[in-house]
Amino acid sequence: MRLRHIEVFHAIMQAGTISGAAQLLHISQPAVTKVLQHCELQLGMPLFDRVRGKLYPTPEAQRLYVEIDKLNRDLVGIRRLAANLRSGESEQVRLVATPTLAAGIVPAAMTHWCRAFPLSHCSLATNHTREIVAALLLGEADMALSLQDPRHPGIKAEVLATGQMMAVCPLTSPEAQGQGPLTIGEITTELVGLAGDDPLANVVHNASEAQGTPVPCRITVQTYQLARALVEEGVGMTVVDPFTAASADRTRVRLRPLAPLVPVQLYLLTAASAPLAQTARRLVKYLGEAARDKLASLETEDSSA
Repeated sequence: MRLRHIEVFHAIMQAGTISGAAQLLHISQPAVTKVLQHCELQLGMPLFDRVRGKLYPTPEAQRLYVEIDKLNRDLVGIRRLAANLRSGESEQVRLVATPTLAAGIVPAAMTHWCRAFPLSHCSLATNHTREIVAALLLGEADMALSLQDPRHPGIKAEVLATGQMMAVCPLTSPEAQGQGPLTIGEITTELVGLAGDDPLANVVHNASEAQGTPVPCRITVQTYQLARALVEEGVGMTVVDPFTAASADRTRVRLRPLAPLVPVQLYLLTAASAPLAQTARRLVKYLGEAARDKLASLETEDSSA
């Protein structure tokens, strides 16, 4: 039996008449009759006895109905699932981000996503890039945000936005008095540094060594957010990613781009073998927009300074 035969047969069994089945299926009565006749012809036996306009199922039809009713419920479930997937209603997205990006980008993106998919679910977590890679490979997360490309064969890295490292300077510091980009050689205020295994921190460290101007640093932290918070409280200055810098309290600090330019890229990380569902791709769109808005706010501030 073809799918259309199954639908018509099931509708007739429920309604008991051709007209009732036509109403259930939203098709014409002649169309129901034609499909039923074709179904009986294909099976080689009658399925209903016609008595004064009503259809009475034969014993064979009764036996068929037991199995077809199960199949029909499965078909209804499949259609519902397909509709939910199309609208994103039954999807769950699992996003992991580094602490900096979770605080600086994710909230704005989630606002738009929650409005677009009011019945969908999202699991948010924070971790460092090494652990993020493991979570993606083990299928414990669908996608992730990081400032690092792990260059792993099982991980796909997609650039969502590109900015540059920023100096966060207390308003009372010499560095806050200047205009435009800040060079490593101009830094005299004690630096709140990042842990030695941070790739962006290594760039700053290597640049200072190459110029022969080591930057004073006796406090190191694990996250950019903590470095920014310390500077806002008057503990030295720091150099951080642009997304962390964009969240800084401008009544306490001045932001200046680092020179020479140290590019910072925001990466979307996914398992290479696991394509994203529609709801996840839409969240990616909102994350990219939120990141670019953050960068634009820095450019606007810099041009007005």
